[in-house]
Amino acid sequence: MSHQMIQRLESAPRPDMYRERWISLNGEWQFAFDDADAGLDGGWFEPGRTFDRRIQVPFCYQSKRSGIGETDLHEVVWYRKSVIVPRLEAHEHVYIHFGAVDYKADVWIDGRHVGQHVGGHTGFSVKVPKASADNGVFEIVVRAEDRYAVGQPRGKQIWGRHPERCWYTATTGIWRRVWLEITGETRVERVRITPDVDRHEALVEGRLSRPAENGELAWTLHFNGAKISAGTLSVAGQHFRFAVPVEERDPIDIAAHLWSPQKPNLFFLELELALNGRAEDRMLTYFGMRKIQTRGDRVLLNDVPLYQKLVLDQGYWPDTLMTPPDDGALLKDVLLAKQMGFNGVRKHQKIEDPKYLFYADVHGLLVWHEMPSMYRFSAESMQALVQEWQEAVEQAYNHPCVIVHVPLNESWGVNDILNNEQQQRFAESLYHLTKALDPTRLVSTNDGWEMVTSDLCGVHDYEKSGDRLWEKFRDRDAVLAWQAQGKMLYANGFGYRGEPVLLTEFGGIALEDHSGESWGYNEKAADDEELLARLANLLDAIRRLDYIQGYCYTQLTDVQQEANGLLYADRTPKVPLERVRELIERG
Repeated sequence: MSHQMIQRLESAPRPDMYRERWISLNGEWQFAFDDADAGLDGGWFEPGRTFDRRIQVPFCYQSKRSGIGETDLHEVVWYRKSVIVPRLEAHEHVYIHFGAVDYKADVWIDGRHVGQHVGGHTGFSVKVPKASADNGVFEIVVRAEDRYAVGQPRGKQIWGRHPERCWYTATTGIWRRVWLEITGETRVERVRITPDVDRHEALVEGRLSRPAENGELAWTLHFNGAKISAGTLSVAGQHFRFAVPVEERDPIDIAAHLWSPQKPNLFFLELELALNGRAEDRMLTYFGMRKIQTRGDRVLLNDVPLYQKLVLDQGYWPDTLMTPPDDGALLKDVLLAKQMGFNGVRKHQKIEDPKYLFYADVHGLLVWHEMPSMYRFSAESMQALVQEWQEAVEQAYNHPCVIVHVPLNESWGVNDILNNEQQQRFAESLYHLTKALDPTRLVSTNDGWEMVTSDLCGVHDYEKSGDRLWEKFRDRDAVLAWQAQGKMLYANGFGYRGEPVLLTEFGGIALEDHSGESWGYNEKAADDEELLARLANLLDAIRRLDYIQGYCYTQLTDVQQEANGLLYADRTPKVPLERVRELIERG
């Protein structure tokens, strides 16, 4: 049963919110550049118009797979598509889901404005007007605005035409899948599942699309191929809340039902909503029973010390940029990290596709969840980052693989945080906001340096020599005195409080390719043997530091000009995977 349910979920565009009645809207759309920003005044959203280009959704116009492949800056783009809808019952409605549109999206159906979303990395939905849906065919138009502003959360997307340093080709417009769903007008809009390992239960909280009267919600819980519990509850209003008992079923192995990298156990929860006896919505979701916490200077997963062996993963592909070529590419990246011996990834400067998190859940790969940075501090940039970060935290909530939230990286966007009290307060507010939104996970507030209040002390250091790295980090006092590139470990007024210390970026070894365009940290390795020897030297030094609770190697793959991956950009290994695994698992 578990295998069958995993297969059902895998087929869906968003596995943590599975419904049977969905239709992909990926493929060819009409497309237009609007460099003069004339489309709104010109009524480009009106039905019956045509655009002069064609694009393959969900690939952005800058990518080769889009069919356009231009890297010139076009700040406003438009999309148009005719959509055919199956015959609907009187109570049924159609919703359209966008995985992500960068950066500001407006949506029209048959000329009627139905929604707007701001934020380039999180998903959103719009409801199709009933008359358009009942007609059996309607026209959808999307306007996307991406101003290439440095105050806009953009992560690793360059704000100019040409990639440079560690910033890459920008992504504009639709860049994740688009699909429609058919449900009743009243549907389950959100489900949040909080595991409580100590009480052997999971708290289920949800929200309906509109208030219900005489509603009934039936739930069924499955685990390891069997139905283990079920129940019903009355729903009045827009919200529901109930606890699902999760009993320990093995009297010897009390952790037999828990989620971990070694045993990525999942529970599957079916929800059926009925109003006045009529079925309105049916969905399937899942969760894992696990808890992540710190105790003193240790990180614990399910009360057991967790040593994290992470690899930094930016999620770029040569021909599709931030969009995977297909779902198989997401699965491949999860499995490659596991094959090399890593137990987790730091998804760097990217809110990852829910399908990636699903594969990490299924295969037992830990994930650090990181907000793409803005690069200018202002009232507007603070507001934009907070708004999008709240959505990102919510959308990752049910994934057991996610154990750490990272709202800021290396003081990007808060460049004066060392002494600037306003920027310090902003960073601190992100810590407390994240903990309020999601108290079940750890937060590394400003990973790398110039830290404020945080659950973890995450240090970035690209020392070439293992001996010199060991000398820098030989004890905690040495770490607290750490400086690099003019940076201090903590912002002024903040200091070490006994939290676990991790080396959350190191390595970055590039392989010599006789190119003056590519780069890695320090000089390039002459060949694969030198790369492995340098990696072994660094790992041996880290293992000697018994207070260090884990590390993150930079990085999984090459990304454009940054050629310091263990894999080439096309996922071809630079060195034998088994050799890397031997080094990672050595201690």
